[in-house]
Amino acid sequence: MGGFDALQVDPLLRKTLAEYGITQPTAIQEQVIPLLLEGKDVIAKSQTGTGKTMAFAVPMLQRIDRGKGAVQALIVTPTRELAIQVAEEVRKLSRAIGIEVLSVYGGQDVIQQMHKLGGRVQVVIATPGRLLDHVRRGTLDLSQVRMLVLDEADQMLHIGFLQDVEEIIHQTPESRQMMLFSATMPPEIVKLAGKYIKHPEQITVKKTLITLKEIRQRVIETTDRSKQEDLKLLLELHRPYLAIIFCRTKRRVSKLNEALKEAGFQTDELHGDLTQAKREAVMNAFRKGEIRYLIATDVAARGLDVEGVTHVINYDIPQDTESYIHRIGRTGRAGNKGLAVTMVATKDSRHLQLIEKGIKEKIQKLKLEKPQRKKDGIHAEPNDKLRNLRTGAGGTDQKSRKPRRR
Repeated sequence: MGGFDALQVDPLLRKTLAEYGITQPTAIQEQVIPLLLEGKDVIAKSQTGTGKTMAFAVPMLQRIDRGKGAVQALIVTPTRELAIQVAEEVRKLSRAIGIEVLSVYGGQDVIQQMHKLGGRVQVVIATPGRLLDHVRRGTLDLSQVRMLVLDEADQMLHIGFLQDVEEIIHQTPESRQMMLFSATMPPEIVKLAGKYIKHPEQITVKKTLITLKEIRQRVIETTDRSKQEDLKLLLELHRPYLAIIFCRTKRRVSKLNEALKEAGFQTDELHGDLTQAKREAVMNAFRKGEIRYLIATDVAARGLDVEGVTHVINYDIPQDTESYIHRIGRTGRAGNKGLAVTMVATKDSRHLQLIEKGIKEKIQKLKLEKPQRKKDGIHAEPNDKLRNLRTGAGGTDQKSRKPRRR
């Protein structure tokens, strides 16, 4: 694989990428960047965690007319969390080349932001509803957009934004370049692409790159009654550096967060009932390591990309394979190893079978055992299964051995 210079990326952008430790393009970047630099329309089937944001951000920024203050590039995302994440990634590169970026989502004072930027906004990252609100009020003009990205298009349709997305497309010139990124290609996406994207280049990056290659997957059998105590034990034995713990509902997130805080763990919660200011404060604390364990719902965590997440714990089992893949994809990113642990009660066995069928892999089961105590009251070493899980030693389970004496 060649470097970014082989892809004809601008030297200043290459330098900025290198400053953030990005020196080699991922598979999707290698395929997509040259096409977008040529001005071609692209449809890319790709999961999060494959480097897709930089795949469209790099050529987009390179093609911006820096002397022109109008909005020339628009990135539409399904959720506020993803809009924030994408905006951060784009700003990393844009600062070095003097391009102004505006994020538009609920809780943002866009008018104040635009005044601060002196009206010279060249790239907008937005959620559909809030973007259309500003277009209708005349506070944002999309008539000079040359590049349009629909990011996680399948999720936008799932949430119910199809009509809004079509209205946004109509607000941009027909001559615009379009880029559509989607983890799956349901019929609605295919129809949308056929209607608005002219002679697109189609790229596919296999999901196995995320699911199986960099992430070790384990199942811990538990019961509804003992699940909370088993999770505490897992965290004590395993001591993740940074972990995201997924729950099924906002209520369960709050209840678990309260229980873990009382037990002395550094945790906080992320769900749809939080204010935007609180969400951002939680995410900043998590990125800085001030919070070790982030407890979240699926929707709130959509698009999260936090460097250094070592573990994903499914406190509540995902309902389908796609949700499972999305969750565990929060770890094992950018070539780093990750560990995903799913807590499974008897009633969850059907969902586990569906997930295993979907990923075409039997997930290894581990029995969570409390460490034995020596006669003097000092903890003996944790059982080998958990030790191997924590350190990454070994890829297969072995029968439990007695703790080694020191």
